[in-house]
Amino acid sequence: MEFKQYPEAMTIAGTDSGGGAGMEADIKTMQACHTFSTNVVVGVTAQNTYGVQDLYPLPRKIVDAQFASIMDDFDIKAAKTGALFDSEHVKIVADNVKKYNLKNFVVDPVMVAKGGAKLLTDEAIQTLKDELLPLATLVTPNLPETELLAGQTVKTQVDMLNAAKKIQQMGCPNVMVKGGHGDEDMVYDFVKLADGNEFWLESKRVNTIRTHGTGDTLSSAIVAYLAQGMDLETAIRKAHQYLETIINLPLPIGHGHGPLNHGEWSNHEI
Repeated sequence: MEFKQYPEAMTIAGTDSGGGAGMEADIKTMQACHTFSTNVVVGVTAQNTYGVQDLYPLPRKIVDAQFASIMDDFDIKAAKTGALFDSEHVKIVADNVKKYNLKNFVVDPVMVAKGGAKLLTDEAIQTLKDELLPLATLVTPNLPETELLAGQTVKTQVDMLNAAKKIQQMGCPNVMVKGGHGDEDMVYDFVKLADGNEFWLESKRVNTIRTHGTGDTLSSAIVAYLAQGMDLETAIRKAHQYLETIINLPLPIGHGHGPLNHGEWSNHEI
């Protein structure tokens, strides 16, 4: 029997022992979106739906070894980052992205966990801007992350447009500013692409606390679809549809910010 090549991708992130965000959300999302996920563990967190209780970034030797092992065997078509913790680990990841010439590279600039724990130091934010963004195909900051990257307040749609332009000028050709941290009845995400195309994605805000890992999930879905050969706009639109669908299908798990129902997509996929 002849088998069709299954698309392969990579997540470069920290773990979430609670299973709702981080690398665990990435792997679940990619699998739900029909892409096989390999993973480079950059750090380990003790985490649940209440928040992050502890974290431990891994030594460079084992991070480098994971990259080498994956790239020696797998045909990685797309990759993404999640929590990278500090400046040293941002540099380690940037070095490996350049070494292996990773394509369709999406930076999800995770800075603060849903429970409030800081997952990227102030120094590391600058390192990410200087060394990682210029390597990225797409960056997907939420509103607080957009403010830190662009160095401005982001409260309105005009602010989102201006901030996206600033971030694009840092060397990342495509920018998606996510509006989920706003307080309007509708959620507006703004996408600015390298070819000059720009557009808004909107969805009705869902009144739920089960939103742990939404940013990880969106960026992972984009990577999954890029690995399948979709163009960037199509991948973004389909990933947005995926997240909009599963956020309305919550799992009653945990006592804080609960996880998404990643696998339910198979019953609702269009």
